Amino acid sequence: MSSFVNSDQIRDLFSQSMSAMYRQEVPQYGTLLELVADINRATLERNPELRQQLQEAGELDRIDVERHGAIRLGTPEELATMRRVFRVMGMHPVGYYDLSVAGVPVHATAFRPVDDAALRINPFRVFTSLLRLELIADPALRAQAQEILAQRRIFTPRALELTRQCELEGGLDAEQAAEFVHEATQTFRWHSEATVSHDTHQLLLAAHRLIADVVSFKGPHINHLTPRTLDIDAAQAEMPRRGVAAKDVVEGPPRRRHPILLRQTSFKALEEAIVFAGDGAAGAHTARFGEIEQRGAALTAAGRALYDRLLGQVRSMGNAGSTGNDYEARLTAVFAEFPDDLEAMREQQLAFFRYAVRDPAALARAAASGAGFDLAALLREHIVQARPIIYEDFLPVSAAGIFQSNLGGAEQKSYASNAAKELFEAALQAPVADEIALYAQSQQASIDAVRSAYEALQPA
Repeated sequence: MSSFVNSDQIRDLFSQSMSAMYRQEVPQYGTLLELVADINRATLERNPELRQQLQEAGELDRIDVERHGAIRLGTPEELATMRRVFRVMGMHPVGYYDLSVAGVPVHATAFRPVDDAALRINPFRVFTSLLRLELIADPALRAQAQEILAQRRIFTPRALELTRQCELEGGLDAEQAAEFVHEATQTFRWHSEATVSHDTHQLLLAAHRLIADVVSFKGPHINHLTPRTLDIDAAQAEMPRRGVAAKDVVEGPPRRRHPILLRQTSFKALEEAIVFAGDGAAGAHTARFGEIEQRGAALTAAGRALYDRLLGQVRSMGNAGSTGNDYEARLTAVFAEFPDDLEAMREQQLAFFRYAVRDPAALARAAASGAGFDLAALLREHIVQARPIIYEDFLPVSAAGIFQSNLGGAEQKSYASNAAKELFEAALQAPVADEIALYAQSQQASIDAVRSAYEALQPA
């Protein structure tokens, strides 16, 4: 019997395939990769403590492969099948994101690895949005969009066949895995031939640029791939020097000594030539761009509530969204309320931490004393260390800000919050995992490992 390839290896092959394809399709993405590599190298040289922390956490080797993609799907059937395809690669739906609150007519999840070991091997993730046709105000246009989407087939027959085979047999061998990656990559390719006429495209554009992007093409072309930087402010400053037009501000929290959650920036979307269906008229479409991210500590429910409250306060200061010359100053001023000290964040239970034995000999001495396990005491005595758990997920307001800046910055449609998690999960045909629960599990597992090591050293 053939031995199966591990799903982590398939995901690694897929992330490499996607990166090679996008670099060919969007040459500025190659510039972005080089820029980020240079910034990361300089940051690590300047900050040996950060290098040591990443090395101890097993994250140093993954910085260069850490990237995420983003796609937009049109129908529940596409979403349900995409879940099955990503499952072959060990990627599962985590989190529910309502972007309608920021004027973008989609809701989304992130397909990603969920356990710590898989994340260390390759953390590739894809932010996957589903178009919400019910938010198209014009009933006739809504019905037309639905009809257009119903006719397209975004997966190759062979990709579907190999997905079914993996589900039935429990895996794919090396040859099948390579073929699967090749076939799955085809779904995300750019097609310059629109499936709609010029007139229909204009109607869709008028409803929302993102609606036009989803409905007008053969498939969900990858709209960006995002490398991870260790200093996004340096990357933002460097982009114009390398001929890359950066968006005005970095989305997410302000610059901090100890980063939290996710900060994102991007270059302006490309204007790509397209040919319309019917009369073959030439046109242009603006949708695909390059993005850079910096990841910080995962926040607890209390930490996230504080972040959301502060961000809402900034964005309500007489200026909707992350715009205006004074936005960064307002952001920094308001976020002074969020402690920028790891010990304070830990003691106030604002962020999740991973615990590990720092001094095995001292742990053995403490255990030999016969005292019960006391994590706080072991931390005070520097026998155990706590490192922030990296945030692996996304921020809906930041994602919407990136979308809007690249799909025509003034495109703020006035949707109210329209969270519809149950409808999304029905389309997905599966529940989405709670990302905060996953971080809590990782934190507790690390505490349990330290406790086990301590108790194993205690006198019988």
